[in-house]
Amino acid sequence: MKGIACKLLLAALVLSLSLSQAEAHFGTIVVSDDIVSQKDNKKVAVEVKFIHPMELHYMEMVKPERFGVLHKGEITDLLNTLKEAKGKSPDQAEEYTFWKTDFQIKRPGDYTFFVQPQPYWEPAEDLFIVHYTKVCVNALGLEEGWDDPVGLETEIIPLTRPYGLWTGNLFTGQVLLNGKPVPHAEVEVEYLNESPDNISVVIPPADPYVTQVVKADANGIFSYAMPKAGWWGFSALNEASWTLKHDGQEKGVEIGAVYWVKTRDMR
Repeated sequence: MKGIACKLLLAALVLSLSLSQAEAHFGTIVVSDDIVSQKDNKKVAVEVKFIHPMELHYMEMVKPERFGVLHKGEITDLLNTLKEAKGKSPDQAEEYTFWKTDFQIKRPGDYTFFVQPQPYWEPAEDLFIVHYTKVCVNALGLEEGWDDPVGLETEIIPLTRPYGLWTGNLFTGQVLLNGKPVPHAEVEVEYLNESPDNISVVIPPADPYVTQVVKADANGIFSYAMPKAGWWGFSALNEASWTLKHDGQEKGVEIGAVYWVKTRDMR
């Protein structure tokens, strides 16, 4: 029965979203757990993807330009640890490429994984897309470092501790561009619409439910209360001060500051 229910839900989801024009891109870093305790094996599985989270549509992704982790003020380059992987979503006939690695936790503290992808050409928008994406893993009980900036061209600094979050908690962050707050930044919010059993997928009743939108204040600070357990992505988009060539013509570049957090139901 679970298998039948799963297929019916996924089919309904794909059908309902096939008519939708809302397709927000999100750089994604999903980890096997956002909290590693003493009793765990201390190895974290990391997946790096480029997706439409709610629609369950995945884009082909070439190897990132930069991938690493920030821990206690030090950045470790992890780019050469990434391995190519293949996957398939319900609406795609062909497999897509994503990247994965395993990271061994050795010391307590907060580990902020980040990625800078290669520019992605989006013909529908006539521009390139570069999403600087982050996620934080807390390790071995030391809650220190989760609000440290990585120093990316654009990034979201969490003002809410980004782990140990219950469903319904309010996540607050600050959008930075070149180290400075972005006044009144528009932040897109999406739910990663998948689960281990693929049962609890969400079928949005209308396009506006796919991507939630909140506006930051004059200091680039925004908040959003997450209504469902799972992974939530926050993406603040800006236009880069630089351009790239496509077919011999200079094209604009959309740079995104993306942050992922996980919520759990209180039981």
